[in-house]
Amino acid sequence: MGSNEADKPLRRIGASFEQLAAVAKQQQQQPAMAAGDFSRACSNVSVLFGCLGIAFKFAEMDYVAKVDDLLEASKTISTLPSMVELDIQKGTVRQAGSHTRNLLRVKRGIDMVKVLFEQILVTEGNSLKDAASKAYAQVFAPHHGWAIRKAVGAGMYALPSKSQLLKKLNEDENSARAQMQSFVRSSGPVILYVEDLFTSKNLGLDW
Repeated sequence: MGSNEADKPLRRIGASFEQLAAVAKQQQQQPAMAAGDFSRACSNVSVLFGCLGIAFKFAEMDYVAKVDDLLEASKTISTLPSMVELDIQKGTVRQAGSHTRNLLRVKRGIDMVKVLFEQILVTEGNSLKDAASKAYAQVFAPHHGWAIRKAVGAGMYALPSKSQLLKKLNEDENSARAQMQSFVRSSGPVILYVEDLFTSKNLGLDW
């Protein structure tokens, strides 16, 4: 990977999720997605939360910590289904800090970025407030208490503009649009894969 590619996080994110999507779309029942590949792809997304400023500071800290846990776990647990199955056997699925709980939270972070990109792609103008507010309301708000929702709402006024965000990501309008469309396409099957993993084991998603 050349330095030019390394300086363009959207491309790094897109490439890693294209690989995950290829696994997620395999026809066999619940293909075994590698925990390491999933965790590394998700770690590439962390930079996006950092670029969004104080409104998503809580999400950045929470997301990074949980991705780090999955990365560490992937050194000894090879696949995501195995990771979840181990927690089921130990009776620790819903325990704070369990890999399965962290996987659900990381899935939510990916979902938030997907919805954010979808909204940016259809929103005119240079403000990110509407796109970010809709993404937060759809993905995170149902799981947050009043105090966090209020803090996030206040932080929305400190979001960077779209042009500032693209500058941080080293993209212009056209290249960013292509990369965001790519992520929306590739992250969908990955999100669905994780959701199917939970529902196939009757774990639910709303916790």
